[in-house]
Amino acid sequence: MNDQVQRKKFSSSLLLFEFRNVTGNPYVHIFGIGMPVLLAVILGRVLASQIPNAEILSTAVTSIFLGTGAMIPLAIIFIGYAATYSQELEKGIPQRLELFGIDAGMTIINRIISELAFLVCSFVIYFAVGIFVLDIKAPTASGLIWYIVCIVVLGIISFSLAHAIALFFKKFGVVYSIVMMLYFGIMIVSGMMGISYEMLPSAVQAVARLLPTMYIQKDFADIWLGKGYNFMPMLQAYLFTGALSGILLLISLKRNARKVA
Repeated sequence: MNDQVQRKKFSSSLLLFEFRNVTGNPYVHIFGIGMPVLLAVILGRVLASQIPNAEILSTAVTSIFLGTGAMIPLAIIFIGYAATYSQELEKGIPQRLELFGIDAGMTIINRIISELAFLVCSFVIYFAVGIFVLDIKAPTASGLIWYIVCIVVLGIISFSLAHAIALFFKKFGVVYSIVMMLYFGIMIVSGMMGISYEMLPSAVQAVARLLPTMYIQKDFADIWLGKGYNFMPMLQAYLFTGALSGILLLISLKRNARKVA
């Protein structure tokens, strides 16, 4: 009984420690909050100067705002966690934690919870700015629920992929270079950098269709407003990226286990 109580208290302390780690990472504030907010506001202002019709403008701004929001889990979890964890691996922190009886499973669970908690806080800030600065259409209940589910699942996939890359390469410089290239590559292919899906070459469009972020950027305004939508292509993209990140994570874990042994 005492062990269970002590373990519960220790878990709470570890969760708070991990949350402080997330909030103390400058990358998540720059790329996860600052950049999406700035980009959404700038693009919204640009559209306002080009579209005179208020109804069309509101729909276009809503689409841009929801699509740009997909940058937040990528930046906070994919870039931020990969950078933090690779630095910890370089310093041997996971091995030190194990010496104090903190197993890897408990650490990962607390890290996922802390990353998702900060993700929620970031979206609160993002939507607060959007509501006060931009003319965003109100969602249907189903549209809001679907958006939350899609963002949370994208965050979990980002965590798995970030953990796999960091564990495989273990060097901060290498890991940071890889995740930054993938981050900007995903944004470009998904249509978040001013190049729409329709403007991309057919080969690049084929790659874009494998990414959930493309569907969030391109189609989510329809889901947000409760319009009819075929979820199958988006679901297939989530399944593909989820399976890919899971396979890479398993490969990294097995490779790391062999080296430890």
